[in-house]
Amino acid sequence: MRRGDVTRDDGTWTGLSLDVRDRHRPGLCVFSAGPRLLLSQQARPVLLALVDEHLDGVDFWRTDEYRSCVPPLRADTARALAGSPERWAHRFAQYLAGSPDGPLHEGRWLLTCESPLRRRRHADTPHAEYWGSMLVDGHPDGYIDWFFHSHAWEILPLRPMPGADDSRVKAYRKQAREGTLPPVLVWRVSGLDCHLILDGHARLAAAIAESVEPPLLQLHRTVPRDDLAARIDEAVGSYEDELARFAELRAVHGPSVPDGAATAGPRLARLVHDLNTGERPTCAWPLPGGEDRWHRVAREVTAGQDWPRT
Repeated sequence: MRRGDVTRDDGTWTGLSLDVRDRHRPGLCVFSAGPRLLLSQQARPVLLALVDEHLDGVDFWRTDEYRSCVPPLRADTARALAGSPERWAHRFAQYLAGSPDGPLHEGRWLLTCESPLRRRRHADTPHAEYWGSMLVDGHPDGYIDWFFHSHAWEILPLRPMPGADDSRVKAYRKQAREGTLPPVLVWRVSGLDCHLILDGHARLAAAIAESVEPPLLQLHRTVPRDDLAARIDEAVGSYEDELARFAELRAVHGPSVPDGAATAGPRLARLVHDLNTGERPTCAWPLPGGEDRWHRVAREVTAGQDWPRT
């Protein structure tokens, strides 16, 4: 896997690009059978989901089979990397690349600290209130509401959230107060219209308990390398065409006409940055056995309970 830092034109670090090769299907894999989804980690069902026929939301059933690919994070490591999302991104990239249980597959990915989750909080809303409201409730079953929370990209834990008095949460609450809390790692899954917590359930609970903004690193697919190169070439061609158009205007009307660089240059920079960081839909693989297989898995993990209720 190749890694490369992504920065803005002013040099500000915004993310880490991950170019994954020779991994055709991930260990943490989304399977689909019509409106039915199965998130599986190796052979273990992690999450079953059924998209509402009117596209108002998603019923889900969460098992207790999810295992994080990130090992426990030591307090001394947290202190050493505190305040550096760039260094944390490289650390998490190592774990994601080295684990057979993660979501990475062939293509280009981005680990970024610029999640839309942060931008949606109103300045007057306490962190505890906002981040608590972004959590999708329900265990083992629940509902992701697309009608009232359209494109809100809520947070769906892959295991029950621990309470504020949990021993791990207590340890992380101290780090939250000190400003050394490691980031919460989330995966933006387009088919569910939400973020799944890959690692950091207790850290997010600690941040909410202390009403501080949780450090966050978001993982999503982005434009593949070959496609990126072609699109950048196209953008550069449009930039050159725009400068040529202004040059023709200057030849007719004189030097009072600007050369166009002041507008075309920043536009090109924004476009290249967006191409480097823009989200692509999450890949889903056809579920072997289709809907019959999905129903068999549902009966097994729910012990024959009446779910989903239709």
